[in-house]
Amino acid sequence: MASGDRDILPDVLKPKHYDLSLFDLELGGSWSYRGTVKIETSIVRPTQEIVLNANDITVQEARVLADNGSSLIKASDISWDKKSERVTLSFDKELASGDVVLKIDFAATMNDQMVGFYRSKYKSAGVPSPDTPKVDEFHYMLSTQFQACDARRAFPCLDEPNLKATFDFEIEIPNGLVALGNMPVKSERAGNIPGRKVVSFERSPIMSTYLLAWAIGDFEYVEALTQRKYNGSSIPIRLYTTRGLKDQAHYALECAHRTVDYFSELFGIDYPLPKSDLLAVHEFTAGAMENWGLITYRTTSVLFDEGSSDERYKNYIAYVVAHELAHQWFGNLVTMDWWNDLWLNEGFATWVGWFAVDHFYPGWNVWSQFVAESVQEAFKLDSLRASHPIEVPVKNAIEVDQLFDRISYEKGSSIIRMLSSYLGQETFLRGVSDYLKKHAYGNATTDDLWSALSKASNQDINAFMDPWVRKIGFPVVTIAGDTGQITVRQSRFLSSGDVKAEEDQTIWWIPLNIKTEQKPSNSMPQALTERSNVVRGIDDSFYKVNKDQCGFYRTNYPPDRLAKLGESLHLLSMEDKIGLIGDASALAISGEGTTAALLALLEGFTQETSYRVWSQISSSLANLRSVFASNEIIAAGLKKFTLKLVTPSIKKIRWDVDPKEDFLTGQLRRLLISLAGSAGHEETITEGKRIFHLWACGKDPNAIHPTLRLVIFSLNIEEGGRVEFDKIKNTFLQTEAADAKEICLSSLGRTKDSELVGEYLDLIFSDHVAIQDIHSGAASLASNSQHRYLLWEYMKTNWDSVVVKISSNNVVFERFLRLGLAKLADGAAARDIEAFFQDKDTGGYDRSLVVVLDSIRADARYKTRDEQSVVEWLQAHGYA
Repeated sequence: MASGDRDILPDVLKPKHYDLSLFDLELGGSWSYRGTVKIETSIVRPTQEIVLNANDITVQEARVLADNGSSLIKASDISWDKKSERVTLSFDKELASGDVVLKIDFAATMNDQMVGFYRSKYKSAGVPSPDTPKVDEFHYMLSTQFQACDARRAFPCLDEPNLKATFDFEIEIPNGLVALGNMPVKSERAGNIPGRKVVSFERSPIMSTYLLAWAIGDFEYVEALTQRKYNGSSIPIRLYTTRGLKDQAHYALECAHRTVDYFSELFGIDYPLPKSDLLAVHEFTAGAMENWGLITYRTTSVLFDEGSSDERYKNYIAYVVAHELAHQWFGNLVTMDWWNDLWLNEGFATWVGWFAVDHFYPGWNVWSQFVAESVQEAFKLDSLRASHPIEVPVKNAIEVDQLFDRISYEKGSSIIRMLSSYLGQETFLRGVSDYLKKHAYGNATTDDLWSALSKASNQDINAFMDPWVRKIGFPVVTIAGDTGQITVRQSRFLSSGDVKAEEDQTIWWIPLNIKTEQKPSNSMPQALTERSNVVRGIDDSFYKVNKDQCGFYRTNYPPDRLAKLGESLHLLSMEDKIGLIGDASALAISGEGTTAALLALLEGFTQETSYRVWSQISSSLANLRSVFASNEIIAAGLKKFTLKLVTPSIKKIRWDVDPKEDFLTGQLRRLLISLAGSAGHEETITEGKRIFHLWACGKDPNAIHPTLRLVIFSLNIEEGGRVEFDKIKNTFLQTEAADAKEICLSSLGRTKDSELVGEYLDLIFSDHVAIQDIHSGAASLASNSQHRYLLWEYMKTNWDSVVVKISSNNVVFERFLRLGLAKLADGAAARDIEAFFQDKDTGGYDRSLVVVLDSIRADARYKTRDEQSVVEWLQAHGYA
């Protein structure tokens, strides 16, 4: 997108440095504060107006100063455009071009919307400092969230990613609290208010406004030093929490200091700052935010309580810590030029985050996890007409929140994995290092990355990758077999199965990577670069296209070949199996395959032992049970099918957890118990109820192992009633552990009692559930096929109060709608939703609303088309 097509600030100012001072913080009541910002800038051309970004800020006075600090001119008029989030400073006489200092006095509020400079409440786990802000039973901490366009909520600035500058920052706080910033503390001095101090920080490197960060609170920390030396000394890595929680920070800290050293070696560039702080924030929209030198995290993304936290959080924490630290180079050191290249930040950080986790925890098989989770989720969104290209035009930065989605993250990382696999990791990482070194402390585009990789590989990477980045969707490769050869043909894949000719114009570069029995560890390196081609020298006894699911495309085999692959599972990697099941599921939905073929394929996995493969089996079965939930014959038949599939494995599972067992064994136990319980396996249900009773009645408070808490809670909610619901609800209300709250909230939505669903909905929208967690309740109810429609009815009936509760944060709002409504699988529901929103202002979530409607319609078509044939298959095979 050409810069002239963007709605950006006038190119009058070129900022160089910000000197920002905040004071008079009202810690309670109005939660207001005042500030002064001095922006050292060049006036590019003579002007009588200066336009800055500002949102929910009162600019009290603005002056232009000379370099020596003397006043040149005061703004004669200050006007706001709330829609564009800009403030215009008008002057009586023309300002000449040259270097000046723009001084602005302003006032603003520490909001409770998880954007800008905001407050978040919590109940203290320790004895707090008497200076800790407190309202009723809650204590408060203060922190920032500026990505994408919310630095302007904290102070007037030029809030665009390519308008980089350095920052000096100071803030006046109570003596008993701690202030954190991007850089180390430079000095402290007495404040203007008794009992307060002014904390000043070292000057930051040149960076975008969205990476500036600070936090104030009753913090304590754990610390580790990097083993690697930087300019002759180790760098301190600290993880800060509010008082009483630092003992839960050791695991993430261990991940962090090792990862800083690893990435410094991997990229060939030393970590560029003198410290790295991680901060657990009690109310947080996303999982984390990569602020340079002060990374902020949702508590469940960084805190782990040995002995009481579910082990699966370790996997998540290791990844999120690595993802955010990757951004310190890829995003912070080198920043995308404009938001259309958001994927450069997020796609790479996702891929290299998993790359680091695989390095430190090779036994976790994270690339099979990546295929089962990231690749499949990216496929799901990108198979809709409502998808968008990885590099998508962004006219106005305010629109960008909706692009923090599966395309930017998961599809972006998937095509990076595809390219790195093709080029070889050594070549790929050499190109990445060259890219980072060339554009350090500046901005870059996708073409800049392709240029560096082309030079490193001596190949035209732009020719390979341009369609993957700039075109919507992805291909399905259809296979037609003949003796000793196959014909491969590419076409665009849509889950609706009704691709129009004008939608199928893209020719992708597709690495085929054909695996054969003779060379199971290698692959034939052909790439498909035209609509169709013939590949010769194929071993008819066994071949698998897209070895290890490295390519981002679906593969459609003839029924007999799919059946042969089902008989050759011993020759397939975990990634191959996951890809095979995922492809068969997607092709059944689109109509290019059949549900019968999918079920026949799944029947061959009764002896499967891999947790990662079982997770894909579970996902595919859950989707079938969700889409066909209203057909009682199919619902019962699929439960019987699942029961037969899982029984051989569930018989081998011990409920007692061995403290020495590996991570994946524990996760497999959890998943198989969940599958068996939901399918009606009597022994599993009986044992799950017994364990729950021991815990619930107080006979054995430790009866439920943390790894099994979610599955046992969910099973007892599904099978029980008021007693079980109230017990878990009360646990939710009483516990202060964030992961325990998340588990309780997710399990409560499984109830089969419509009255209890009503109570659950009231709970979700009460003050007991943090706004950041409301989407968890929506997702839980969406998975409740019997009562998911009640969420939509509640939303319609209580729309005004729903809007008041969550619309202040667009990310929360769109996530709630998308997760809560996309599984309705009913054409009438789609029409009802579309009609309801016709007269609503959907500006903050319009893209997600289209995704919801597209998803519902695709599933509804699938249900109508395949319903009878699924009944017939289940009956023919003794399941119905």
